[in-house]
Amino acid sequence: MSTERELATHEAEIKHLQNDMDKLVEDMDQIKSTLLEVQKTLAEAKGGWRVLMMLGGAGAVVGSLITQVVQYWASK
Repeated sequence: MSTERELATHEAEIKHLQNDMDKLVEDMDQIKSTLLEVQKTLAEAKGGWRVLMMLGGAGAVVGSLITQVVQYWASK
């Protein structure tokens, strides 16, 4: 009798553990998809920063050229 009871107890515990594992697998899948979305967003932001840096560099070049021209004409 005690063996049957122990088997029933173990079976119930295994079912609970299996349910917990199933929940963990679902949570891990959700975390993976969220991380992929974050990675995609960061990759897009990285490209945006590159464009902003190029525009800033181009603006600095144009500004320095204008300053050079103004100083040249002012000294004449």
